[in-house]
Amino acid sequence: MTRERLRDILEALSAGRITVSEAEDRLRYFPYEELGGVKLDHHRGIRKHFPEIIYGPGKTVEELLRIVKSFLERDLPLLITRVSSETAREIRERFPELEYHSRARILGKPRRGPRVGQIAILSGGTADLPVAEEARIAAEYFGNRVQTFYDVGVAGVHRLLSVAEELEKANALIVVAGMEGALPSVVAGLVDRPVIAVPTSVGYGAHFGGLAPLLAMLNSCAPGVAVVNIDNGVGAAYFASIINQMCIKKN
Repeated sequence: MTRERLRDILEALSAGRITVSEAEDRLRYFPYEELGGVKLDHHRGIRKHFPEIIYGPGKTVEELLRIVKSFLERDLPLLITRVSSETAREIRERFPELEYHSRARILGKPRRGPRVGQIAILSGGTADLPVAEEARIAAEYFGNRVQTFYDVGVAGVHRLLSVAEELEKANALIVVAGMEGALPSVVAGLVDRPVIAVPTSVGYGAHFGGLAPLLAMLNSCAPGVAVVNIDNGVGAAYFASIINQMCIKKN
């Protein structure tokens, strides 16, 4: 359920196009649907920015198939993260209308409707692209226009400086970096926009699987930096989307 769908049901009821019983039937899965060990929060889209996002790891193919069927029957936006190519193939055999983004490891239902505003996504290096692409695909699913600036890390800072003016056009910036995680601080020092920093698990031994850039980003001396967890591209996309959509409403 989304706010738009709820409004459509109430308007149809008010106009007499559906009966009270029909409206009750469409709303009967409040507050969640039980699918045998899986409880789907179909009304999250009313309370929150986007319907429930499904985290793929740990779920069997059978459980994911039940989840997909439930979402599609209700014509809800569907986003499943961290899905392997093998699992995606099995699910798409049953539901070929879904699309799979292999680098981002995201499986979802193609989004309808226009995208608005502007979010910029930067990556330190090509090795960070799986996380950056997770952020990009998720942000587009949430209804945002996205522009990407990949491989602009601090090892060649002139690459970043060449696009600094373009970054000012965005309402929010997602900056994805591994290694020492310096890129978000540099970006925040250049641009008067909120920066969502995403540390990645890309780096050598003393990088500690993403802990080093996470701590570096948390200790940024540049104001305006918020930090999400290691490799959490979808969390960064959600945060940036809220900022972007608020800017659109304000204007």
